[in-house]
Amino acid sequence: MLHLSIDLQRGDFQRQVRIEDDARVVALVGASGAGKTTVLNAIAGLVRPRAGRIEIDGRVLFDSEHGIDLPAHRRRIGYVFQDARLFPHLDVRHNLLYGLRGERKLQPRFALDTIVELLGIDKLLSRRTHALSGGEAQRIALGRALLSQPQILLLDEPLSMLDQARREELIPYLQRVRDETALPMVYVSHVPAEVRRLTDAVHVLD
Repeated sequence: MLHLSIDLQRGDFQRQVRIEDDARVVALVGASGAGKTTVLNAIAGLVRPRAGRIEIDGRVLFDSEHGIDLPAHRRRIGYVFQDARLFPHLDVRHNLLYGLRGERKLQPRFALDTIVELLGIDKLLSRRTHALSGGEAQRIALGRALLSQPQILLLDEPLSMLDQARREELIPYLQRVRDETALPMVYVSHVPAEVRRLTDAVHVLD
């Protein structure tokens, strides 16, 4: 479902990336600085490639030859970062509802109650974000991304800032999201065991 052929440049950093894979859940792995996050940002519309084409699940997001460059807000991307990036002035419920706003409220594919049950966060809804563990905060970030009604889910090392116990706590929820949402996913990690448990195909950026 991932068909990507792009030329990237960020300052002095340049690289070409070519990926053709029909797997639904694809991992990008490689050393720090190889460009994994830059590739995700290009998919999300946060970085513009110099040239090339990005197509996911039959949707063309970028095609320099045909003048296609969908703005980020139209790409229908759910993005989960290394850190949860929750709003500290909002409780958990309102952090989640931030994703479900505007036109996304109309005929949503993912409803609040469904996501709360999927991620096991019903007892957290009234909490402030400072009272959450790292694993809980990432579940809220994942829920907010799903409530934005994405057609693609990008995950940029979502477990990297957690200790091993919290990693083991969160992986089953990531597996549930993978299995129950049927969303195409691009997962960045440098941990082989994590990749084996969560993804269908692996691409290495040297």
